[in-house]
Amino acid sequence: MIHKFASADALAKVVASGWLDEVAKAGPAGAPLTVALSGGRITKQFFTEVVAQCQARHMTLERVYFFWADERCVPPTDPESNFRLASELLFEPLKIGAGQINRIAGEEDPETAAREAGRELGRIAPANAQGVPVLDWVFLGMGEDGHVASLFPGAGAEVWDCQTPFLVIRHSPKPPPTRISLSSGAIAAARQVWVLASGTGKEQALRDSLAPGGMTPLGRVMGLRAETQVFTELPVS
Repeated sequence: MIHKFASADALAKVVASGWLDEVAKAGPAGAPLTVALSGGRITKQFFTEVVAQCQARHMTLERVYFFWADERCVPPTDPESNFRLASELLFEPLKIGAGQINRIAGEEDPETAAREAGRELGRIAPANAQGVPVLDWVFLGMGEDGHVASLFPGAGAEVWDCQTPFLVIRHSPKPPPTRISLSSGAIAAARQVWVLASGTGKEQALRDSLAPGGMTPLGRVMGLRAETQVFTELPVS
């Protein structure tokens, strides 16, 4: 499903409001709610809106457990770290408890970090019939080449057929070259996937992704799911 907006600001505001509405509907008690976050420019606006709206609603996110759609293999204090972005713009302003934050240890051996991230996700999220942990929400951005998480064009079967929740991506076409990504299987298994496709230079990639049988990474991920929510201010026709 495609949701069109007049601007990136409007997109971020509506997505933040919609997500918080769903969290609120889940109530203050019950099973943990799990979400995987991404990085990128639109994510900064989304985090800022979540904080502002949580504060306006006097709302906490105490049931929400945070994971990542991907992380760069850098220390958590590095400017390239997706964890650092979320920490500064989301967790610290909302005083999210450390026990709710399940960061990917990008400074450690990548294979070890990917396995540990998968174990942590499996500890909290229920598994489907195939044994894949089911996240409640996955938030994805989209690159100029149609990549999502750290699933890039040209990736081989070892990436697209991966059966573990997270995998190591080496020789990424965008720096830094080594990353850890949520697998296509884990994205496909998620209860909801919300794609924030925003930013100049991405129009053609979005059109290619939305075309029937689209083979960009976003197109391939969408083909694995019954429904994916795409939020964009870009022209798609």
